[in-house]
Amino acid sequence: MKRADFRAAYLATDEKGLFPERIERAFSLLKECTVCPRECGIDRTRGDRGFCRAGDFPEISSYGPHFGEEKPLVGRNGSGTIFMTYCNLGCIFCQNYPISRLGEGSRISFEKFSGIMVELERRGCHNINFVSPSHFVPHILKALPEAIEQGLTVPLVYNTGGYDSVETLMLLDGIFDIYMPDFKFSRSDIAKMYAEAPDYPQVVAAALKEMHRQTGDLEMDEDGIAVRGLLVRHLVLPEGLAGTREAMRFLAREISGNTYVNIMDQYHPCGEIIPPASPLSRRITGKEFGEAVDMAREEGITRLDRG
Repeated sequence: MKRADFRAAYLATDEKGLFPERIERAFSLLKECTVCPRECGIDRTRGDRGFCRAGDFPEISSYGPHFGEEKPLVGRNGSGTIFMTYCNLGCIFCQNYPISRLGEGSRISFEKFSGIMVELERRGCHNINFVSPSHFVPHILKALPEAIEQGLTVPLVYNTGGYDSVETLMLLDGIFDIYMPDFKFSRSDIAKMYAEAPDYPQVVAAALKEMHRQTGDLEMDEDGIAVRGLLVRHLVLPEGLAGTREAMRFLAREISGNTYVNIMDQYHPCGEIIPPASPLSRRITGKEFGEAVDMAREEGITRLDRG
């Protein structure tokens, strides 16, 4: 796709006057919170906090151009990342543990939230990349109209752990241009043990289908910069705990063999103290990573990120 032919999906949604209804529906989910699959049932509009501990206003840890993401997002000027505070998953090994689990960050106004998006575009970022957005979907929707009014035009990236409600994702149809979910676990027992989410495999499968329905396979412009579509991350864990073969088989057969996949090798012990006897107490080996890449190819994945 030529960059000149790209137009962010949310601009058309705004022109159709659909934001007010989407925002109202999203905030209605907060009253007995069902924004994510945990369905805590607490009233976040009154400041109550459930599993994720997010409240009624946006909370962020940091923002700025980020050059450590995938090449199609980074380009020459970086991905405009906004690190949302907290997370709706409970991964004990989270690489962003101080943010996701310890709540590093601060509450900001919706006006500030809108301004950050516009600032990142003006600094030359190729996209606005919301990191761990699942529990803040209503807040993102509420902040977008003001950002659009101020001139926002670049693609929006939904950078998620993959534990997303289809009902909530449907509110984002015509809003996000790029979905970048993790596919963390293929087995329920592993997801329960390490992320407190035994239903993760079923949830991520449904979420991936909805994301792909909305945006299709990843598309890039003439400079190799992503403009629309699905990009899936898969972090290889020691001793095959992530279930790589099953994950890749699902992507190839149920989503698309043309799914853009980043097989990630950067796992290291992090977050909560991991007992020496745990398989998560060590980094992965080169052999484990190589086997994971081979599995992806064997199962039919043809677009692997080159790093």
